[in-house]
Amino acid sequence: MSNVVELNCQTTLDLPAERVLTKALEADLDTAVVIGYDKQGDLYFASTTADGGNVVWLFEKGKLALLGAETA
Repeated sequence: MSNVVELNCQTTLDLPAERVLTKALEADLDTAVVIGYDKQGDLYFASTTADGGNVVWLFEKGKLALLGAETA
């Protein structure tokens, strides 16, 4: 469907994981943390950062952005 336009805005709808991950690849990230559930409901976690403290810091920065306290 080549006539579908993706809007760059916030939504209250769930998005497919493939779309979110594709956008992350297009963003050419230096650091990434991926967390989610697979089709069986098992937790999946992966990070480019080996330091757990840095991963928690990224989560906290994301939480602040989600709560509107800071821009991501």
